[in-house]
Amino acid sequence: MNEERLMEPNLIDLESDHYFMGEALRQAARACLVEEVPVGAVVVRSSRIIARAFNQVETLKDATAHAEMLAITQAESVLGDWRLTGCTLYVTKEPCPMCAGAIVHTRFDRVVFGVADLKAGAAGTALNLLSWPGLNHSCPVLGGIREEECRALLKNFFAEQREKAKLPRERG
Repeated sequence: MNEERLMEPNLIDLESDHYFMGEALRQAARACLVEEVPVGAVVVRSSRIIARAFNQVETLKDATAHAEMLAITQAESVLGDWRLTGCTLYVTKEPCPMCAGAIVHTRFDRVVFGVADLKAGAAGTALNLLSWPGLNHSCPVLGGIREEECRALLKNFFAEQREKAKLPRERG
């Protein structure tokens, strides 16, 4: 009976990378609503989301307010520790060097991202700080989860930003 239930197409696997990336995508969509670059992140421990965040660089006027950094800070607060062992970070866009450094230092078990960042991706695309020899920790990475959805959010956001920049500014 249990095997039959697992085969049912309508069941949601609440432990799947696909599901948790969907939660990160929801966060990225929230970023769009406030005209932030649409990157979302969630931190998962023991199959439960313990932190959710989206980019807030413009909102907070803080260059470090990337989705990953905000989710890391939130997860540390929830756990009462800066060490995030036993946790997986799901993020819609490959982490930059700043975020990758924080991921290594907080000792995530795993990172899952949606779309690669060809220019500044620090989880294996432009460079790989998550497996850098000599650092105190390395972190397995899985990329390409719900990649097309993650890419579409970014592509649409930047297309809208370019269109807004073309419009003549009203004088008031």
